[in-house]
Amino acid sequence: MLFLYILILSIILGFMYIRYCPVGNVKCTKTVNHPIDSIEIVDVRDYNQSYRDPIPGAINIPFAYMKRRYTDISGNDIHVIASDYLEKNMSIRFLRKRGYKIIGYTLTDCECKEKTVF
Repeated sequence: MLFLYILILSIILGFMYIRYCPVGNVKCTKTVNHPIDSIEIVDVRDYNQSYRDPIPGAINIPFAYMKRRYTDISGNDIHVIASDYLEKNMSIRFLRKRGYKIIGYTLTDCECKEKTVF
């Protein structure tokens, strides 16, 4: 019985880690420091949010559609644009598993020191 409780607790903690713990070695940045031709900007916000505030040159793939559309991303270096920490964490972990290199991310609801330059 104790084994069952430990198993259930570890599964719950695993899901919470994937969703809510910050992703390491990825910086929050409002500017893209790499040459714009060498990176791909991936917008993981929902379609209704990205429609109201479009980002020129970005590929819009909401996280709900990421599993079937991640092959649309042509570059290896990616800058992720998300609306909240949950989208950011889950999409970065998903793309890293698929072999993409995440160079940074931007949260649209976050007030940062610098202005976004794309």
